[in-house]
Amino acid sequence: MNIVTAEKLLTCVCLAFAAAVPAKHALHMFQQNRYETGRYTGWIRENRNLGMITIPVLILTILTALCPFFLNGKIVLYAMNLLFILSGVILYAAEKKKKYIKPLVWTARVKRQGIVMAVLFVLFAALTLFVFGNKAALSIASLAGLFLPWILVYPMAWITAPIEAGVRQHYLNDAKRILDEHKDLIKVGITGSFGKTSTKNIMQSMLSEAYSSLMTPASYNTPMGITRTIREYLKPIHQVFVCEMGADHVGDITELMNFVHPSIGVVTSIGPQHLNTFGSQENITREKMQMIEMLPEDGFGVLNYDNEFIRSWKIQNSVKIATYGIHSRDVDYYADEISYRQNGSLFTVAHGEERVQIETKLLGELNILNILSAIAVARHLGVSWHVIQKAAKQMAPVEHRLEPKKINGFRFIDDAFNANPVGSGKALDVLAMMPAKRWIVTPGMIDLGEKQNEINKHFGTLMKDKADVVVLVGRQQTKPIYEGLQESGFDMENVIVVDTVREAFGIVWQKAGREDTILLENDLPDAFNH
Repeated sequence: MNIVTAEKLLTCVCLAFAAAVPAKHALHMFQQNRYETGRYTGWIRENRNLGMITIPVLILTILTALCPFFLNGKIVLYAMNLLFILSGVILYAAEKKKKYIKPLVWTARVKRQGIVMAVLFVLFAALTLFVFGNKAALSIASLAGLFLPWILVYPMAWITAPIEAGVRQHYLNDAKRILDEHKDLIKVGITGSFGKTSTKNIMQSMLSEAYSSLMTPASYNTPMGITRTIREYLKPIHQVFVCEMGADHVGDITELMNFVHPSIGVVTSIGPQHLNTFGSQENITREKMQMIEMLPEDGFGVLNYDNEFIRSWKIQNSVKIATYGIHSRDVDYYADEISYRQNGSLFTVAHGEERVQIETKLLGELNILNILSAIAVARHLGVSWHVIQKAAKQMAPVEHRLEPKKINGFRFIDDAFNANPVGSGKALDVLAMMPAKRWIVTPGMIDLGEKQNEINKHFGTLMKDKADVVVLVGRQQTKPIYEGLQESGFDMENVIVVDTVREAFGIVWQKAGREDTILLENDLPDAFNH
């Protein structure tokens, strides 16, 4: 190996050092965008600085790119190496300071993608530094060290796609085999634009009092999340499997129904969530209602008749249906005599001639609707009213979904999980009933297509008379909310706009009182916080 080649090899190493943090960040953002290149492209469009290209790093990169044109001999590589190392150190220091809402999870899939990205980067470096090695090539290589990792996501995704499809199919087939062997298992499918996870947790609380019941954990509502649950947790002793099913594309529920084959299906809600990927409200409604249309004839469907999209759907399946609601009274189960307190709710369930009082720690109208849907399934499976009352009283609030909690001695309602238009409005109704000063901290809503600005603006108008202080997180993202607040006549001296969640909490710690209530409404993934 001659000295020039050795020096170029060292330059490759320094270049890789400078690119390490951008490469990790690119993988992180690809993961947060669900490994979908379309969503990832949208993130790049909205984040021109790619989330970390600061002025100092940009200056160092430009200086590195100019080195080949102003320096001669071996000094060019030495200077470039030094600048690469400085850039890498600055990027690493900045990354260490960041507190991600959802850190990168080093799954087997991400590790495979990381290896492919590293190979692609090395091939590029070898091509520019060793094959060409002229001034232009050196300059291109230095610029690529900063920007290439985010671009390499595309060829990396294309190369790994067949591998991931093969891995995915292998695990899916294994999960299907396990389900097929569990012939007496009662399978309950739950879907909806919102309320799925809360309903699933409530239903598990009720059914587990009478059955050996398993539910999909957290938000494991995708084919691979459900597959993992089945392969790792489903045992022969389980009698009931409560399965949350998510969808943000046409065909998602159809795929999951063909996979799990539930005999009981629940549709909690339908609304304009994931319009970006569904394309239209009609597509959303049709896809969610596949939960009912694809049930077996001897199955059982449960529908929220307070939701107009569900109520107006003409069901083609002759399956038995139970309906529920609060505002709708021509239903099988409805809630009456509702009262809210700081620590929960009290209401009466009416079912035919039966009237049963339910006490719960859960807050808000949406949670009462979720309890009604779980009651419909529990009664269908023979669970007694006494057991239902006991379960409702004991069940803990679902994490990040209208969850009352104390943080640093302050009173919070944590509704941070991916807010939707209906849920956000209902959360404000809960906030309006709270004593003392009422705060809301929010970055708004995302993934709502062309209607996103309109919906966020309307969200701002709803805050008047329900919140006293509004803290908006993200100056660009929350502009429509700010406009809605202005139009509604909200006192704009009580509207604070900050750049980060950390700043928002700093203001709360400084200005809120211990008796105040702070609503955390939506907590965007890092990919959407800008």
